[in-house]
Amino acid sequence: MEVTGKVKVINAEQQVSASFKKRELVVTTEEQYPQHIMIEFTQDKCDLLNNYSVGEPVKVSINLRGREWVNPQGETKYFNSIQGWRIEKLQAEAPSAQVPPMPAREAFEPANNFKEEEHDDLPF
Repeated sequence: MEVTGKVKVINAEQQVSASFKKRELVVTTEEQYPQHIMIEFTQDKCDLLNNYSVGEPVKVSINLRGREWVNPQGETKYFNSIQGWRIEKLQAEAPSAQVPPMPAREAFEPANNFKEEEHDDLPF
């Protein structure tokens, strides 16, 4: 799956444990109702965010992750996360190419030498 939008936040790397680190990115989608999507990059993927800055348009490849947890009272809880594994810079929208001018009207004049009986090869 992919998320596209502009970088809103790039958090500093967090060392969660001796063997686990993560870094969070927030991307704001560009649609009628923009969404602020928080995406986690973990372990060696944290370094992927080093070359990006706030405001840049990006495309982020993601995986949805879900897990189950049973608390000490025996209640089962479910958690979801969005994990990034690739990020690419998108080109800012270039100005639209100018449409070439319409050809002169005389280029659309009907043919005068057309004879219907000679060109009746249509199947209907």
